[in-house]
Amino acid sequence: MRGDVGMKPDDRRQEIVELLIESGSVGLDDLAARFGVSRMTIHRDLDDLEAAGLLRKVRGGATIEASSQFESDFRYRERKATDEKQRIARRAIDLVEPGQSVLLDDSSTAGAMAALLPERRPLTVITNNLQAIGALAGAAGISLIALGGAYSKKFHGFFGLVTEQALRGLRADVAFLSTSAIQGAIAYHQDQEVVQAKRLMIEAASRRYLLVDREKFGRTALHYMSDLGAFDAVITGARPDAAARGPLADAGVDLIVAAGEDPS
Repeated sequence: MRGDVGMKPDDRRQEIVELLIESGSVGLDDLAARFGVSRMTIHRDLDDLEAAGLLRKVRGGATIEASSQFESDFRYRERKATDEKQRIARRAIDLVEPGQSVLLDDSSTAGAMAALLPERRPLTVITNNLQAIGALAGAAGISLIALGGAYSKKFHGFFGLVTEQALRGLRADVAFLSTSAIQGAIAYHQDQEVVQAKRLMIEAASRRYLLVDREKFGRTALHYMSDLGAFDAVITGARPDAAARGPLADAGVDLIVAAGEDPS
């Protein structure tokens, strides 16, 4: 027991979130012992954090893993499938030509791609992704348009009316987006504001590519985002299983598997 009885509730809850980002899940009894407080106190902490959309309670504790109605914190997602996301990002860069305008969404995969974009300069990059903004701010040959809006710590990006109004006034050569779930030939996401921003990005670009790691296939989420036919191609870093590939082929979706996996 750490004996952190005097720790302020906000500090304790922040540390709970940090533990979840590190490990993915935590146990109720372990948290009570760690902080030297009662199980009821931890229950209240988890209730408040769940209400804020930062975790979801499960039997005996809490998790930050995604579900059909809950998307994980950006800081957790950017730690997952990092090698695959790098392969996806590298393949996506091949589709960018100097002089183009490029639209990136809030996803961690698009964030990985941002660091590579200076290789294709000069470019204009439009994004609501704070990771991408940080990577490209001041980069030589990059004209950066940061979409304003309300900042979401959970998604590490900007959303809402201001973001949406900005997107309606812009046109890009190519957009790179991701999503949290693909079922059949349809993309889904848990958050309605995120969905709205992504739909406007699809409308704002002449060419569109969906960047998804393999674990997104065969999952669903609360909100319909788009048919995959709206994209010129879906780029992944590892070949989905046959059950996932079948509906894509039936719908005529172009699936690009980035180099680095066993082609079998």
